[in-house]
Amino acid sequence: METRNILVADKDTAFLRDISTSLSGAGYQVETTTSTVHVISNILKKKTPVVLLGGDFDNKIDLVDLVRLLKKCNQHLAVILVSDEASLPAVQKIRKEGIFYYALRPVDAEDRDEIKQAAICAIKAAERDENENSLVNNQQDQNLIEGV
Repeated sequence: METRNILVADKDTAFLRDISTSLSGAGYQVETTTSTVHVISNILKKKTPVVLLGGDFDNKIDLVDLVRLLKKCNQHLAVILVSDEASLPAVQKIRKEGIFYYALRPVDAEDRDEIKQAAICAIKAAERDENENSLVNNQQDQNLIEGV
């Protein structure tokens, strides 16, 4: 398996450290940030297929708007949201934007493992999408060569 990148964005540095250690230990290359600008730049460059966002990551931009913007930059981006809030209306609103997974902020090792498993599933889904796109592109190239 090739190394896959995961971007973790949160204002809680302890959370960033814990999740980074957990995912790095599973063989993933993890980049952490507390900057919205860094997240947007990273996604525009399509450097990472998965972003894990803290629910109260940035007070300057609404989380729903941020997810909508990120998905416009890369429609295949898998967004995992980790939040302190569990209100049904908030969850429904953010799910409409096409997030991959929603979890409550971890309080113990079991909770961190849930987030780790979600990130691994998101990476595997991104790899499948990438392989399928590659097969389709190869078939289209072959059709052009054959004049189909």
